[in-house]
Amino acid sequence: MREITIGQFYPADSVLHRLDPRVKLVGTFAFLVSLFVGSGIVAYAIATVFLAIVIKLSKVPFKMIMKGLKAIIIVLLITVSFNLFLTDGEIIFKLGFLKITKEGVSIAFFMALRLIYLVIGASLMTLTTTPNDLTDGLESVLGPLKKIKVPVHEIAMMMSIALRFIPILMEETDRIMKAQKARGADFESGNLIDKAKAMVPLLVPLFISAFRRANDLAMAMEARCYRGGEGRTKMKPLHYEQRDRNAYMILVAYLVIMIVAGRIF
Repeated sequence: MREITIGQFYPADSVLHRLDPRVKLVGTFAFLVSLFVGSGIVAYAIATVFLAIVIKLSKVPFKMIMKGLKAIIIVLLITVSFNLFLTDGEIIFKLGFLKITKEGVSIAFFMALRLIYLVIGASLMTLTTTPNDLTDGLESVLGPLKKIKVPVHEIAMMMSIALRFIPILMEETDRIMKAQKARGADFESGNLIDKAKAMVPLLVPLFISAFRRANDLAMAMEARCYRGGEGRTKMKPLHYEQRDRNAYMILVAYLVIMIVAGRIF
């Protein structure tokens, strides 16, 4: 849980940090779409090069980005296993009722690569964008939905608070776990049921702490006369600069290349 990087912000002076948050939101969405639009080894090679360049420009340590993948290892293994053993096709290995097909290996490989790139792309957005900027950017991007009475400001605020609370709750979990271990709690030994029962002394104080923090936040917002987004102004209005327009052009070019590569190869 301590390895989760989504929701954390890494301060640095990089091109990505200086970009408008709307560009990073649209860029992240475009990158995620490109992973589903593009197919084949050539398309994913292009996506790999693009992602490597973005990581280099972000100036975020590569170890910190890869650290976030530890949290999805179980999901990754389950996804790969299902695609590897349950896909019909040309059998290349068989042991009893288990079989591995050529098509299963291909699908499992690209599915694992897609999942890894999804997590890295989402992590890069939060690592290079402060929660306040992320809230402003999300509210601006979803602005047209206000015409159909969608509470855009409230949705953006809730997502920002959720992202802000991820690292706080991770630290709180680590603190409670150490305190419970000092009192003799054992979270490692035993079967799955025993481990689940051992989590109760951890989850109860964690939920109490989370509700207490939420109540304190609500009281603080009420004390500051927060009444939603209607009529509110911003201290730092968002403005597009030339680097933001250049980033949009690069994103469009990348998407076109991925679509063409996916169709040709």
